[in-house]
Amino acid sequence: MIEAFQVKSTAKTEFIDITHSVQEVVRKAGVQEGICYIFIPHTTAAVTINENADPSVSQDILMQLNKVIPFQDRYRHLEGNSPAHIKASLIGPSEVVLIESGRLALGTWQGIFFCEFDGPRNRKVYVKVMKT
Repeated sequence: MIEAFQVKSTAKTEFIDITHSVQEVVRKAGVQEGICYIFIPHTTAAVTINENADPSVSQDILMQLNKVIPFQDRYRHLEGNSPAHIKASLIGPSEVVLIESGRLALGTWQGIFFCEFDGPRNRKVYVKVMKT
């Protein structure tokens, strides 16, 4: 079963916690033990797993990415979103999470984040749940 849901970003760059949306897909699938695959079909967005208890963590990640990959530089891609493509490539378009007892097997402080690097936009997230 492949499910998709929409994410609406409100800023040029931001991390959006999608953990509950992904867990809802797992719940609807009824899989007790398995794998959950999350895929972002966009070249200027990504997905990552990181701390979701303190929003400062995602803000720090964005701040450092913006230092390493600045918005203004001598990029050859003329659409003006080269930094977004580079950041998305570094973070990556997918994550895999184990499912135990019908729940995502994330650590206490872990969450799944949609990473927007060229917003604001309406985006899509694909989730594939597989029984093992």
